[in-house]
Amino acid sequence: MDIPKGKKIYFSSDNHLGAPTMEESRKREVIFVKWLDSIKEDAAAIFLLGDLFDFWFEYKHVVPKGFIRTLGKLAEIKDSGIPVYFFVGNHDLWMDDYFEKELNIPVFHQPKEFQFNNKTFLIGHGDGLGPGDEGYKRMKKVFTNPLSKWLYRWLHPDLGVPLAQYFSVKNKMISGEEDQQFLGEDNEWLIQYCRRKLESKHYDYFLFGHRHLPLEIDLNGKSTYVNTGDWISHYTYAEFDGEKLSLKKLNS
Repeated sequence: MDIPKGKKIYFSSDNHLGAPTMEESRKREVIFVKWLDSIKEDAAAIFLLGDLFDFWFEYKHVVPKGFIRTLGKLAEIKDSGIPVYFFVGNHDLWMDDYFEKELNIPVFHQPKEFQFNNKTFLIGHGDGLGPGDEGYKRMKKVFTNPLSKWLYRWLHPDLGVPLAQYFSVKNKMISGEEDQQFLGEDNEWLIQYCRRKLESKHYDYFLFGHRHLPLEIDLNGKSTYVNTGDWISHYTYAEFDGEKLSLKKLNS
């Protein structure tokens, strides 16, 4: 994709809409929707890097209620001709085809490579990548197993949705609250993942969410790892102006 002069690509992640309650996340949703409205004038594309929702599960004919302001704004932006891409996170990994059919927004379940103005990007949510985090990796295999999803669909939404929302907030392995501090470059598994990828191929930028920490780390003088932070504590995002990728903070 070539970025026209004056246009930008925006990257955002980790809104966790619905957490810790629908009422408490409503204020954050309003802020996020205003931001989406503000960037549509110069957006060449928008990438949502996962955990837009604190819980999302698609039954055959049912999706969780709420978030209509966000969904409506995304539909408006996509209908205006601006590409929008969605990467599932560990909280909305049970996303199926609702976004693709209803909003015409492509959904990715694994990191994907993109090229903008001859700069190569590897983009994803970031969960389960790199060494370590074995407990979560095992849990993710269970959650994404087709049999597990089929069995869960037998729970009525009035039971299944609040049950999942409860565990989403309370289970530290799922929420990730236990490690929302920078661990140092040698201990950050996403940094290790990026460096291992560079052993076989060059990327100008690695873009992930999941860690809830706005980070911009030089990897080897030619490649940069950027984490987009979150819309809970930091209200940060990344933008690419056609030449450089930068971390931004709302109203900064």
